[in-house]
Amino acid sequence: MPTFSTNKKARFDYEIIETIEAGIELFGHEAKSVRLGRMVLVGSYGVIQNGELWLLNSEIPPYQAANLTTEYHPSRSRKILVSKKELTDLIRRMEAERLVLIPLSAYEKNRKIKIELGLAKPRKNHDKREAIKRREISREIGKKIK
Repeated sequence: MPTFSTNKKARFDYEIIETIEAGIELFGHEAKSVRLGRMVLVGSYGVIQNGELWLLNSEIPPYQAANLTTEYHPSRSRKILVSKKELTDLIRRMEAERLVLIPLSAYEKNRKIKIELGLAKPRKNHDKREAIKRREISREIGKKIK
């Protein structure tokens, strides 16, 4: 499974509780652009509106800028495709536990573009400092082992 885009900052800023695989609704030229690795997930998030799941603030630049219509917007809202059972479970968990939905990566599975979403809790600053300390300690241990 080739990975087209990752949101590296998401795992640092949020504590990921659960991951979900979902489809994403794209135009043809957007799919070509994503396959070239041009999708930007940093700063994007999932939201539930009118009983549907939407991805906001993800940017997909045009595949061929010269051939686009004037009304195309690279950071438009895109529909995330999940089953009704998954959607009701997400709504329940997001409201009860005050969780947010963050995209972690975009990849290809069986010739379809999928997006990995994480149900997450925002980390506080002291938690981020602890994560940095743990990462530095593991690097030092790795250097000493070599």
